[in-house]
Amino acid sequence: MKNFKSIVRDIKEIKIQGAQSVAKAAAQGIISVAEDSKRFSRKILLMELEKSRKVLIGSRPTEPAMRNVLSFLFYELDKHEDILSELNKRSKYIKKHFEESEKNISKIGAKKISKESVVFTHCHSSTVVNILKEAKKKDKKKFEVYNTETRPLFQGRLTAKALSRVDIPVVHFVDSGGRIALKEADIMLIGADAISSEGKVINKIGSEMFAEIADKYDVPVYVCSDSWKFDPKSVFGYEEEIERRSSKEIWAAPPEGVNISNLAFEKVSSDLITGVISELGVYKPEIFVEEVKKAYPWMF
Repeated sequence: MKNFKSIVRDIKEIKIQGAQSVAKAAAQGIISVAEDSKRFSRKILLMELEKSRKVLIGSRPTEPAMRNVLSFLFYELDKHEDILSELNKRSKYIKKHFEESEKNISKIGAKKISKESVVFTHCHSSTVVNILKEAKKKDKKKFEVYNTETRPLFQGRLTAKALSRVDIPVVHFVDSGGRIALKEADIMLIGADAISSEGKVINKIGSEMFAEIADKYDVPVYVCSDSWKFDPKSVFGYEEEIERRSSKEIWAAPPEGVNISNLAFEKVSSDLITGVISELGVYKPEIFVEEVKKAYPWMF
């Protein structure tokens, strides 16, 4: 098992990618701290765990899935006698949740892929990739994927590689060619880093621009996401923080007077989203929020 510091570093440096992977790594980090601190008194152990929780939350601002996993791990934890045992039990449940959720989303989402269709996607979402794999495997559907390179870290290449390994045809576009790609697309699938109580989706920068283009060409837009990416803080008026990354990812040494904007994410208006595909089913964004409240009351 990795130690806590290396997990935090890997999350910060995006060596761990994808909301689910980050969330599971955070759970692993808390278990690691509990293992290292079990020799301490109960009071100090709980203090160490709470301190570690805050460090993890600060490592990546736009990660509600991680925050929800941490909320689940810490929910009434102080009422349990054996804290380490309880954390291990909850960690197993988290792993099971994500595994079953991914399977259900893949099955539901695959039904949205028509034969001979063109699917547009932006950035890298393991959930979207699994939907496309399921569509090919289950119904032997022939379809093509148009995806963007997704600068500056080129996450789109991860998607292209994953799909090419299972013989799904891919046309890889520069980001500025997205409009051309969408003109030929039948459906747009994207992941989500966060979903607010107003039904807004936070995803990779460029997502709303592509959703607006899709709307212009009557291309339905589906957000594919585990419901644990819902941000319960937004119910109380808190805005999800949009992560700003280092300018060096764009231009290592820009000329004097040139400032770099490197926003990692942006909000996609709920008006542009046809539906959210989650383990709970396919719902309009505002209905999705109500379903999450029913399914996971501990979030609130």
